[in-house]
Amino acid sequence: MSKLLLYLKTDAFRKNLIAALVVIVVLFLGVYIGLRVYTKHGDSIEVPTVKGMHIDQAIDVLEKADLEYFIDSIYQMDMQPGLVIEQDPEPKSHVKTGRTIYLTIITQVPPEVAFPNIIDKTLIEASAILRNQSLKVGDTVYIADIARDVVLDVKFAGQPLKPGRMVPKGSKLTLVLGNGRGSNEVELPNLVGLSLDEARFALIGVGLNIGTINYAGAVVDSLAAKVISQQPDSTTGIVSIGTAVNLTLSN
Repeated sequence: MSKLLLYLKTDAFRKNLIAALVVIVVLFLGVYIGLRVYTKHGDSIEVPTVKGMHIDQAIDVLEKADLEYFIDSIYQMDMQPGLVIEQDPEPKSHVKTGRTIYLTIITQVPPEVAFPNIIDKTLIEASAILRNQSLKVGDTVYIADIARDVVLDVKFAGQPLKPGRMVPKGSKLTLVLGNGRGSNEVELPNLVGLSLDEARFALIGVGLNIGTINYAGAVVDSLAAKVISQQPDSTTGIVSIGTAVNLTLSN
């Protein structure tokens, strides 16, 4: 034990102790300064506002600010594709250069959904089903069929659409509906006020015929006479093709 005490009092021990302390201090300072440089302690920038920008513009702003970015996307109907709707960290926050800014944008390619079967559904029912699938009624086309306002066919981009086919969300579809009339029925036109030639032309155009022609009172100029009544009258609505329409004309 006496030898240890004697050694602690020697110059060699004191030199070794001082050298060890110096090494520890140097290592501490090296680690401290290195961490400050690595973490850029005290060196921060303000996060720019890119929310509301198109993604191309937002990327340009972030790159000029020496910031990284990560992009996630969601789909929302009726919103501009590529629009930045969220950012993290929030604008005006202070971060280190090189920090990653997380962006959420509206996807430019909408997801697809399976087209539901709406054949033989009423227009109201079909519209509700399509709306639940994030699809839209773009146009309606009526054809002769006794089923009124019932879906007979569906078209997408001019082509027939079968149930189960994948279509982009938000797509506008054309519905082919029945007009409530049979294929041998037409709507009776209103002929009152037309000349005989005009009335004949109107009837032939929809597949109807002129029946008896009567004149009311003295007719000076038959060419100038106008239809004052018809039978059946226009309030009848739907009649069969080939129906004869009786006319009464007068000057």
